[in-house]
Amino acid sequence: MVSRSESAKGPAGSSSRLWFEYLSIGPRQSLRLFCFPYAGGSAQVFRKWRRHFPSEIGICLVHLPGRGMRIGEQPFIRLKPLVETIADLIVREPQRPYALFGHSMGSLISFELARELRRRSFTAPVRLFLSGRGAPISPNPEPPTFNLPHDAFIAEVRRLNGTPGELLDDAETRELFLPLLRADFEMVDTYEYHPEEPLSCPFTVYGGLEDQDVPVEELRAWEKLTSGGCTMRMFPGDHFFIHSSEVFLDALRDDILSTVQNLVQKI
Repeated sequence: MVSRSESAKGPAGSSSRLWFEYLSIGPRQSLRLFCFPYAGGSAQVFRKWRRHFPSEIGICLVHLPGRGMRIGEQPFIRLKPLVETIADLIVREPQRPYALFGHSMGSLISFELARELRRRSFTAPVRLFLSGRGAPISPNPEPPTFNLPHDAFIAEVRRLNGTPGELLDDAETRELFLPLLRADFEMVDTYEYHPEEPLSCPFTVYGGLEDQDVPVEELRAWEKLTSGGCTMRMFPGDHFFIHSSEVFLDALRDDILSTVQNLVQKI
C-alpha cells in the first residue's frame, strides 16, 4: 500500500488503465465524458449511465485510488497533486472533444483539472457539468470535518445522507470505509481557491432543491468563473439528488446531446 506521505504527491500507480475505464469505445463517438465521484464515492455510481446515454457519448469512469478496484491504494489527501496526476494522464490520451462531470468533490476536481490543463496549453473541455457543489470563490465558513472525533464524524456522514445506512451500521465494514471518507473530506477541507482568469468553456450547474449545504446563491456563483456562459438547473432532492431525482439523468443527457449538437454545427 502506498504510504500516506506519498499520497500527498501522488500514488505509485500512474497507468491510465488504473484510472480510466471507457464504457463504450468506437469511431462514431462525438464526445468523451470524464466522470468524477463525490467524497467517499466510487466512479461505479456512474456505470448505469451507459444504458441511458446514446453510443455517441463516450463515458469514462475515473477510478480514484482507495476505492473500487483500487481499494488497496492510499487515497489522496490534497487536491492539487490529484489534479496534476490526472492531467498527466489526460494529455497522453488520444485527443477528441471532451467534457468533465463531477458531483460535490468531483465538481472541484473537474474545475481544477480544467484550469491545470489550461496551464499546460491543452485543449479545453467543451463544457463543465458541475453538480452539488457551490463555486469555491468564497472561503468556507464551516470548520473542517475530516478531523472530527469518531462518533461526531459518523454523525456528519449520516447527516449528508450519501452513504448507505447499513454500511455505517456494520462496525467492521464501517471501519474499513471511514479512512477513505476522512481522506476525501481532508482533500476538500484543505482545498484553497486561487484566483485566475475565468475559464473559456461554458458551465452547466446542477443542484438539489432540498440541499441544505449548497444554497442556490453558491451554485449561481459559478458564473463568475467562466467567460463561456453558465446554465443552472435545480432538481428535487437533497445533496445526493443525482440518485433520487428521476428527471436529473434525462436533463443531463439532453444537456450533453445539446453540447454535441453545438460541436457538430461548428465543424
